Amino acid sequence: MTEGLGAVGLVLARPARLLAVEPFFMEFITGIEETLAERDLSILLHVVPEQDAEVETYRRWADRRLVDAVIVVNLTVDDPRPAVLRELGLPSLLVGVSGPSDVPAVRTDNEGAARAALTHLLELGHRRIARVSGPAQLLHTRLRTAALLEGGAAVGLEPVTLEGDYSDDAGVELTRWLLARPAPPTVIIYDNDVMAVAGLRTALGLGVAVPDELSLLAWDDSVLCRLTSPALTTISVDVHEFGVRVARSILELLDGAPVAERWSPSALLMPRGTTAAAPGS
Repeated sequence: MTEGLGAVGLVLARPARLLAVEPFFMEFITGIEETLAERDLSILLHVVPEQDAEVETYRRWADRRLVDAVIVVNLTVDDPRPAVLRELGLPSLLVGVSGPSDVPAVRTDNEGAARAALTHLLELGHRRIARVSGPAQLLHTRLRTAALLEGGAAVGLEPVTLEGDYSDDAGVELTRWLLARPAPPTVIIYDNDVMAVAGLRTALGLGVAVPDELSLLAWDDSVLCRLTSPALTTISVDVHEFGVRVARSILELLDGAPVAERWSPSALLMPRGTTAAAPGS
């Protein structure tokens, strides 16, 4: 390994209040940290409110030579960050890429996971399918949306997607809106565990029986999902192992070695107490 500063940078452009309640990134970072520590490397974590501030962080890090490389997460449409990092000469690893990339990357099959979830729900007889997504500018949000629409069109359905922000408030408000429709959905998919837990609490508070009247499914498994009553059905990924794989790629990048093609761990459907056959099916 080349002599360096001993730090890898990770900037999270999201409200700090969300990180306090969302388990995903804490598990992800733990996997990275544990693997980097084997080589006496550390992770420099910085939380900012939006992407412009993230870019400014990279410029500051490069100017002060604070990190040897950076991990880039939550890729967006027309994402400016890879070009900025090339300009700054900061080695980088992209996380969550689906298609080809001229930058080292760890890939994720968001489309496959979305299709698997839809297949499961169709097999249960659901025809009125809704989803509370993450921010629409995120590439993985768009890929999941496209896969659901394509899969729905193949069987004559058009799933409804409402944009959320991963927060408890979004889970509450958008669930209320969906259940107030003249023909409410029989199933709602949530793009993270926090919104799903809030959605479950909201549905039960409105007197909607889960899963007899309404099924719920969460992206990202966590202790939150397992402790609800009923326990939430999830699309589960080994997030700690995901972080480990990211760290292994970063170590190869720092060593100047070819970065092996890696994928995030396969997503697995974990049926629990919030999914059942559609009413009347």
